[in-house]
Amino acid sequence: MGQHNEAMPSLESNIDRLYEGPLNQFVAARQALAKTLTGDEARQVKQLPKPTVAAWAVNQVYWRTRPVYDRLTKSGKKLRSAQIAALNGRSLDLRDVANEHRAAVAHAVTEALRLAGEADAHPNTDELSRTFEALSMETDRAEPAGRLSKALQPAGFEALAGIVVKDPAPARKASVVPEQKAGHGRSAASATAAAQAEARRQQQAAERERLAAIEHAGAEVDRARRAEELARAELVRLTRDREAAEALLARLRDQN
Repeated sequence: MGQHNEAMPSLESNIDRLYEGPLNQFVAARQALAKTLTGDEARQVKQLPKPTVAAWAVNQVYWRTRPVYDRLTKSGKKLRSAQIAALNGRSLDLRDVANEHRAAVAHAVTEALRLAGEADAHPNTDELSRTFEALSMETDRAEPAGRLSKALQPAGFEALAGIVVKDPAPARKASVVPEQKAGHGRSAASATAAAQAEARRQQQAAERERLAAIEHAGAEVDRARRAEELARAELVRLTRDREAAEALLARLRDQN
């Protein structure tokens, strides 16, 4: 008689399912999972934080539309590398890279809003945008991918702190006159200042685009509300017409 061996889901995969599942069922699912465990594992599950609406929507992009999430993180790494290259004095146009990154963030926000809408959830568009930007640029992840519990704030230019800025024009000779050293120092400082200025311009452009996206989303919400109000009014009219027709039918039947 053969034995039936079916691999049991690991604790990590069960936790993943918690954050992948419906937000309104998170607490009940967490309690149910904890009851199947003992000791440290049960305590670990009981302490898992319930995601905010925005964090849950971001998690859904990771679980349900992974290519969108992967494009976001890839573009973030590319932008960070470009910023570091500019700091090191390499001639580089950050605009194309930054534009690509903003497009990836916008696409991720759109998907998060769509997935949340399917579950009748309404995350804040601004929180989604900031969180996706932070996730795409982070180097140290506080929470595993797909298990975000709260919205994040993107780091500013200080995120590049600690990066070693190389002198773009090192001296070729062992003995260099003070004027030449000063020139090299000014060159490195100039490259750093230019990179910082470009980064600030990119951040300002991203902020303008984010505000425009918020305005557009708000207009879409207003349009949907107006359409809903018209639909409700039409439903009331049709209901009155139906009731009047039913009353007429009843009177005609009573006359027989």
